[in-house]
Amino acid sequence: MPMTETQQLDRLFVALADAGRRGMVEQLSKGPATVTQLAKPAGMRLPSAVKHLKLLEEGGIIVSHKEGRTRTYRMRPDALRPVRDWVRQREAALNAAFDQLMEAMNDNPEEELES
Repeated sequence: MPMTETQQLDRLFVALADAGRRGMVEQLSKGPATVTQLAKPAGMRLPSAVKHLKLLEEGGIIVSHKEGRTRTYRMRPDALRPVRDWVRQREAALNAAFDQLMEAMNDNPEEELES
């Protein structure tokens, strides 16, 4: 059964909720890296890094490839598109609400008080 948009967003936001995982995403946005290369800057031990990477992979943000004993991770090209689209939709709705408010204010100007 395909994942709904809401489920996909939930998984993405969960995956990005941790600062350490966001750091890994930042690093992977610059190119592929191994578990060791990702764990060291984050100050993580390898088992912890693997757990974080698993969440990022389940969130659809990264993919991995194992060659011999080395597992390399990389970003999925459109991994953050659902987040971008969701934010754009919220911005459009907010802008529309402000446009309606401005229109209402222009249609009903306050009367000037006489001194």
